[in-house]
Amino acid sequence: MQRLVLATRNTHKITELRAILTEAGVTVELIGADAVPGAPDVRETGVTFAENALLKAHALARASGLPAVADDSGLCVDVLGGAPGIFSARWAGRHGDDLANLDLLLAQLADVPAGHRGAYFVCAAALALPDGTERVTEGRLPGTLRFAPTGANGFGYDPILEVEGDTRTCAELSPDEKNAISHRGRAFRALAPEIGAVLA
Repeated sequence: MQRLVLATRNTHKITELRAILTEAGVTVELIGADAVPGAPDVRETGVTFAENALLKAHALARASGLPAVADDSGLCVDVLGGAPGIFSARWAGRHGDDLANLDLLLAQLADVPAGHRGAYFVCAAALALPDGTERVTEGRLPGTLRFAPTGANGFGYDPILEVEGDTRTCAELSPDEKNAISHRGRAFRALAPEIGAVLA
């Protein structure tokens, strides 16, 4: 069976992609970065989600000699010209401080009225082969930003993005509901046929 490595040490992401590939009829042995000796921690120096995803996928393909998949995602706010964008995880200055990022963004948007608070989560998913072949797909989850966080599920900006066509934020959805519509899920579902075609 062909092996495929996902550029993450997060077991939940591996489980999610494995399920998506199975649904798409792609038979592959999926492993995470932990299973690759000397797997690099890649700095996200690209200026787009696609560039960052490709940086990680190519680095892992080189390190493992296997086809590799990676993703990069964030929140894009219309009135901020698409920011925080690729800086979503470090918007407040320190990588991964969800609460500080959330508080700063809400403060920046405090005077923006409800009708102008459009935003969307975006995810770029990339496949890279050791020979340099690459594919990239994108998924989006549109919505509107609340004035205060609501909901206890999810992470990051989930508590303030009210999903388009719903009255709940991403953090008020169950994990299954969120996975069914998430930007990551959409990007990986779009990439699954590409993976199947390249690995066939």
